[in-house]
Amino acid sequence: MSNRPSELRAAARHLGRRRLLRLAGAAAALAFTTDLPAAGAAAAAELDARRIDRDPFTLGVASGDPMPDTALLWTRLAPSPYEPDGGLPAERVEVRWEVALDELFYAVVRSGTATAHPEYAHSVRVEVTGLDAGRVYFYRFRAGGWISPAGRTRTAPAADASYLSGVRFAAVACAAYFDGYYTAYRHLAAEDLDMVVHLGDYIYEYGVDSAGGHRGYTDRVLPAHFNKETVTLEDYRLRYALYKSDADLQAAHAAHPFVVTWDDHETENNYAGGVAENGVGAAEFLVRRAAAYRAYWENLPLRAPQQPSGADMRLYRRLRFGRLAQFDVLDTRQYRSDQAYGDGWRRPGPESQDPARTMTGAEQERWLLDGWKDSPAVWNVVPQQVVFAQRRSSAAADHTVSMDAWDGYPAARGRLLAGGQAGGGGKLRVVSGDAHAADGFDR
Repeated sequence: MSNRPSELRAAARHLGRRRLLRLAGAAAALAFTTDLPAAGAAAAAELDARRIDRDPFTLGVASGDPMPDTALLWTRLAPSPYEPDGGLPAERVEVRWEVALDELFYAVVRSGTATAHPEYAHSVRVEVTGLDAGRVYFYRFRAGGWISPAGRTRTAPAADASYLSGVRFAAVACAAYFDGYYTAYRHLAAEDLDMVVHLGDYIYEYGVDSAGGHRGYTDRVLPAHFNKETVTLEDYRLRYALYKSDADLQAAHAAHPFVVTWDDHETENNYAGGVAENGVGAAEFLVRRAAAYRAYWENLPLRAPQQPSGADMRLYRRLRFGRLAQFDVLDTRQYRSDQAYGDGWRRPGPESQDPARTMTGAEQERWLLDGWKDSPAVWNVVPQQVVFAQRRSSAAADHTVSMDAWDGYPAARGRLLAGGQAGGGGKLRVVSGDAHAADGFDR
C-alpha cells in the first residue's frame, strides 16, 4: 500500500470520477477496439489446425457460471504458453467441441465448432444450450489431431426447483504463484462441489523470478519476461499463461465450474476505479486497466455479456440455484470511490464516513438491492472481493481500520445491510476474499 500524492487526490476530487473516466476512456477504447475481429467476420486468415505440431491445450479447459440449461466452456490454444503469441501465428483456428453424458464420450449430446481468434489470444468460449438442469456433463475440445483433457461441469437446478438438499461451493482467493504451490486447488479437484467461487486476485501483477519465487524451481528456468510488473496486454496474457500452466489449477478448473470475480491484483494493487495506486495519470492508467480487463476475459470462463469494452467490463451478475440460493457476484473495484486518507490502515473520520462514498457505484448498488426485493431464494449469497465484516487494529479508542475494505466505506456497507433486511426475506450471507485468512460467523 502507498499514499498517493496529494496533488493527484485533489485533482481527482476536482474533476470527479465521471469526468476522469470520460477523458481517459477515449484513449483506452481507441487502444483496445482497433484490433478486434468484426462481428460476424474473420479478421485474420485461417490456420489449418493440422499444421499445429505441438499440444495446443497446455492451459487446460474450464467451465463457468452454471445455469439450468446452458454450460459455458473455455479453453485457449497455446502450444508454447511462455511465448508472447502462445506459439501460434496470427491466424484463426477452428476448434471442435463435444459435450457428453459420460467421461469416455460414448454418449455425446452436443457438439459443434468455435473459432479461436488471434485477437483474443486464441481463446475459445462456447455457450452450449439445450442441456438438462442439475446434471453433470463432460466436455472436451479438438484442434487438428490434438484432443484436450476432458472437463467436468454441472448445470444449475431448474429455476423453480424448491426441494433442494443444498448447494456445495468452495471459495478461493489470493493465489500468488510466487508464494508457493497450489495444493489447495489440487484438493478442490477431488471434492464433490456444485461450483468454485473465486473472489479475486486470480493472478498478481508482481514479477516472478526465474525460479518461480518460493516454488524454488531447480528443474526449469522461467523466461526473464515474467520478472517484471504487468502493464501491457502482452504482459497480462503471459502472466495468465504462467499461472494457468499450473497442473493443480488446471485440475480444479477441469473438475468444477468456476464463478469468478476480480479484485485489485488482476490489474494493480489497491487501484480505485480510475485512480491508480502509483500516481500515473488517468488516461495512462485506464489504458493499462483496459489491457488487464481484456486479458481477464480472454483467460477465464465468462459469458458474452462480460466481454469488456475498452476500460469497462460489466462483471457483476446474478446466478440462481433453484429457489434455494441466489448468488449476486459483485465488483468492488471498478466503480468505487478512492480510498480515504490516502489508503492503508487509518483512523476512521469524516472523510471515510462520508455518506456519498461508494464501494459499488450507484448503478450496481441499485441492481443488488432491487435483486434482493425480487429474490425468491432462501439464501442471498454475495461473493465479493474485500472484507465486509468490521475489523479494528485493536480494542483501543484510537484504533485504525482498513481504508481499502468495507470499513473504509461504512455508509455503503450500511445501505447494503439495510437493503438485505428489507429484501425478499432471504437470509443474507456475504463471502469475502482479500484477507489471506478463513473466518466464519453467524448471527
